[in-house]
Amino acid sequence: MLQYNVKIGLAPMRRDVTPRPGIFNWEKAEERGHRIVAYIREHFTDDKVSFVDLEGINPVDVMYCDEDAQKVIDRFNAEKVDAVLIINCNFGNEEIAAQVARGVGKPVCIWAPIDDSFLPDGTRYTDSQCGIFGVSRQLQRFHIPFSFIETCAVESDTFASSFARFVSVSCMVKNFRGMRIAQVGMRPKPFCSVIFNEGELMEKFGLSIIPVNMAVIIDKYQQILRERDAELEEGAKLLASRYEMDDLTPPLLKKVYAFVPLFKWVFETYHVQAVSAECWTAMQLGVGAMPCTAYSILADMGYIIGCESDLHGTITMALLSCATLGRKVPFFGEFTVRHPENKNAELLWHCGPFAYSLKKEGCPCKNVNMRQWFQVRDGQYTVARFDQDDGDYRLLAGTCKTTEGPYTFGTYLWGEFANLPAWERKLVEGPYIHHMAEIEGDWTQELREFCKFVPALTADAVNE
Repeated sequence: MLQYNVKIGLAPMRRDVTPRPGIFNWEKAEERGHRIVAYIREHFTDDKVSFVDLEGINPVDVMYCDEDAQKVIDRFNAEKVDAVLIINCNFGNEEIAAQVARGVGKPVCIWAPIDDSFLPDGTRYTDSQCGIFGVSRQLQRFHIPFSFIETCAVESDTFASSFARFVSVSCMVKNFRGMRIAQVGMRPKPFCSVIFNEGELMEKFGLSIIPVNMAVIIDKYQQILRERDAELEEGAKLLASRYEMDDLTPPLLKKVYAFVPLFKWVFETYHVQAVSAECWTAMQLGVGAMPCTAYSILADMGYIIGCESDLHGTITMALLSCATLGRKVPFFGEFTVRHPENKNAELLWHCGPFAYSLKKEGCPCKNVNMRQWFQVRDGQYTVARFDQDDGDYRLLAGTCKTTEGPYTFGTYLWGEFANLPAWERKLVEGPYIHHMAEIEGDWTQELREFCKFVPALTADAVNE
């Protein structure tokens, strides 16, 4: 499964100048560094985010010279930080900033806290903003990608929102690098649109695609049916309590629920973070049941499973989940039909795999032919897709808001876009298809920022 815990290395830094003129006052810079680190620890530590600081790295707990750089690198690497925040406590030191960023090799963010007020005699002690320009230029020369928080107070909303974005990006990078994705079965024959290049994904991004033969899946599924009847009986009761059922589905509920332990076994056995699965031809022929409703349960457990062997779509779902640190559940709604009256509204739909927790309160909730039917709750949603042509990989991201539309079967929402014709043209001209991944909230900035740290991936957007 994906790992949502993010450990950030906090690296306060000052200029090393002798003698100490007022503008580079050592004590003022060190005091600021200690206060800021303490504030960040107190206000941003939670069940997903932790920190490593520079306490004991030198007598002042703030890095400032070449000798400090390797000590900081060694500490951050030993502590296995996922990212580094470099804090310019005064003008800073661009040399060691670049050394640390290169030596740790994880996403880095640079930030200058807003400078202190002038004294009556004109003295100022920090010039932190001035120094951040030197730090950024040195990182550019080393070809080190970086995030940036605009100059602001650590207590400000600007810092809070920008830092949260960097944490999200760090989680995305952490999980994307070296991600293992199980490919369960082959793609359905007519789905040429979901063809992917396994070798290229490994070469460009370090992703590993783990093939799982459908014969192995069928064998394990039958074993679960034979040996875990009590668990399946409880699962069947859960499903029966959730839906208005057709006549076909109730006798098959244990078989439907059997996909839950089956796919958990796939994740655990093959040590993967996501699964791209064939779901509506071989599954029916092999076991006589459909997994859509089980995908709903697994999604609420935190498992990422993409439909119809769409591996690129599965990658997109994983990225969206990481952007939220696992606090929101992605789903797989494809562009299907235009709204009959609203020229900017589109049906984002799939046959029934959306997480049950996304269901709109009070809407019809059915289960027909082992597939869920319900509408997704109202709100703003990010719509995204990872895809490529000729090795040119892109990550498209935008947003829509729910709107009213006709009732239909399956799991769906009506999404209103700022300019739906522009989205339609974008999907037609490529390199994208109609399959999209969605998640609650606007995470477009996080997705664009993520692309900075993946050199072979370009951020893309619809020109609205």
